[in-house]
This record gives sequence, C-alpha cells and structure tokens, in this order.
Amino acid sequence: MGDHDDLRKFITELAVVHGRVVLSSGREADWYVDLRRVTLHHAAAPLVGSVLLDLTADWQFDAVGGLTLGADPVALSMLHAASARQRRLDAFVVRKTGKAHGLQRRVEGPDVKGRRVLAVEDTSTTGSSVLTAVEALQEAGAEVVGVAVIVDRGAGEAVRAAGLPYRAAYSLADLGLVA
Repeated sequence: MGDHDDLRKFITELAVVHGRVVLSSGREADWYVDLRRVTLHHAAAPLVGSVLLDLTADWQFDAVGGLTLGADPVALSMLHAASARQRRLDAFVVRKTGKAHGLQRRVEGPDVKGRRVLAVEDTSTTGSSVLTAVEALQEAGAEVVGVAVIVDRGAGEAVRAAGLPYRAAYSLADLGLVA
C-alpha cells in the first residue's frame, strides 16, 4: 500500500467517530471526523505531509499554514515531509484574532508578505475557517495559491466561489461516509 492508502486506513480506524455531534459550522451530524487523532499521531502525521505534498505537487508555494488549531499539525507535517524531500518549505500559523501585545501579528512564523502560500485545514464543511485564514494572509501581503484539506466535508464550493483552487486528499465517499 502507498501513503495515500495508508493514511486513509489511519483516518477510518482512528479519526471517524460515530455518534451525534454539533460541528463548528453549527450543523449536526451522526459522525465526526476528528483528524487531530491522525495529524498528531506518530505514524500517521508523516503520511499527512507526504499525501498533501503529492496532492499539491503542481502548485508553486514556499510556505504553508492556516487557521490555528486544525491547520497547525497539517502544516508542520508538510514542512517535515518537504524537508525529507530536500524541498524548502516554511510553515505559519494564522491566529483567530490579532495579538494585543508583542509584535501584534495575526500570522505567526516566517513573514508571508510577497510570498506564495498554501492555506490548509484538516477538514472543512463550510470553508469559513480556511477562508478566514485566507483573508488574514491576503491582508498580510501573501499570495494564496490555493486551499488543500485532508478531508472535504463540503467546503469546495465556497472556496472556489472565493476564487481559489481547492483540493482534498479524501472525500466523504472515499472514507465510506455520507454527508
């Protein structure tokens, strides 16, 4: 099995939780995909980076990140996977709100001004979190080349409507789930 198949197995075995839940979008579902169980797992996290680098191999970017907390381990996995491939890739973190002290930055890490960046998220239903990150990145002077997620729960339409390319490593159907 390759990285893509191996990661899918980790997701279905570790991250899919059955039971009634309320999503961050406010919608209710009979199951939840808790990707932090995968993105923070010792064996699965390296696969996240590899799979998302492969997914976006034809996009040119030199930094990756998104809205904290869901995007943080995704970006770090990609940073480490890129390093293993001898590719330079920085990571950044987008705060939900700006800091009131210190440098008062909303985008933390290496400066993104004038750089081509990829916005990531672990999973997205409405696209609101990743689009919040995109807005902050654009305000910081970055050129957002696209959005990539591990699992798409339906955000593609909203992201594309905002004028951005969108890719997901897995759909709900890929995981044997229905919306």
